[in-house]
Amino acid sequence: MIIPRISTRGYYDLTYGKTIKKNSYFFYPKKDLKKLVGSKELVIMIHGLRNDKAGAIAKVILAKNRLSHLGYHYPVIGFSYDSNTTGAHLSKHVKRALSAGQVIAQKNGRNLAIFIEDFKFASPKTKIRLMGHSLGSQVILSTVENLAKKSNAGIIESVHFFGASITSDVPSSKKYGPLLEKIIKGKILNYFSPTDEVLNWANKEKFVKGPLGLHGAIGKTISKYHQKSVRPKNHRFASYTAVLRSFP
Repeated sequence: MIIPRISTRGYYDLTYGKTIKKNSYFFYPKKDLKKLVGSKELVIMIHGLRNDKAGAIAKVILAKNRLSHLGYHYPVIGFSYDSNTTGAHLSKHVKRALSAGQVIAQKNGRNLAIFIEDFKFASPKTKIRLMGHSLGSQVILSTVENLAKKSNAGIIESVHFFGASITSDVPSSKKYGPLLEKIIKGKILNYFSPTDEVLNWANKEKFVKGPLGLHGAIGKTISKYHQKSVRPKNHRFASYTAVLRSFP
């Protein structure tokens, strides 16, 4: 089964996150892009750190199967980016690998924003929903920032975060709050888990200070923001999809 996906693989250096190619994105397989035009809705699944091409595809299949089980039958595609940074599995390199991953995720906001603008131009009535796991939340946040540079009000229908690694002050911050409010038409739903072992570790090691996916948001959040405390088995996306009870 071929999973349609937007890809920026090979655009960024896996050691430090340096930009290698300035291209916007490529879509695979090309003919499937035309089929998506005119869909009532479209979900884009954005994976986390330590996912190669196969990992990215697996996450889309997980999302697709779970959503279909919940009665959601619109197209689900993937956003596949260079998150398999060098040395992420080795403790002596983990800090550099994580920081390279964050740099790459941030830079990919430009790429995904361009795809969303292009697609909405071709298919203005399609509702675009984003799902991000772990580092995928950083890609989404950066995408919103890039979209906000132009008059893209309400261009994204909804956002679902799972085990998000962005910081817990984002939904209440003076910087990001208004941008999220402008770009996301419907709701932002954050599934957080105080038992998430990876986020607990990242928080303790100060790799991510107060991840949104660990204890939810702090401060007075924007009205579109909602959160649910869940108890997945572990940090993996498969565990988060298992506790998803409804969509969108």
